[in-house]
Amino acid sequence: MISFQVKDINSQFQKIEIPDYINLSLMEVLKAWDYPIAATCRGIAQCATCHVVVLQGLDQLPEAGDNEIDTLDLLPDSDYKSRLACQIKATQQLNGCIFEIKGNRSLICGTHLVSPQ
Repeated sequence: MISFQVKDINSQFQKIEIPDYINLSLMEVLKAWDYPIAATCRGIAQCATCHVVVLQGLDQLPEAGDNEIDTLDLLPDSDYKSRLACQIKATQQLNGCIFEIKGNRSLICGTHLVSPQ
């Protein structure tokens, strides 16, 4: 079993447990748990609507790739703990991690940053 926590936009923490044989990204898991992630680019690291901050466990995750870093660099609120949930595979490496959802606070459409209504 894979177990991690999510801090939502209302600052509430929820423990999520998923089978360890699941073949999904963190973004897909969060969407399945009804978190408000637009996933506009469908998981190819282009829109940043799945932006999360790793509050705990960053050192357990694989490093971000170039496309992910390029997209995160366009966000005004990203920092070294920022990741795109679409680029994180749901594996045992997520055990004990805590993520904060940021994605719907700022959206990227093409190369333009747009604030949600």
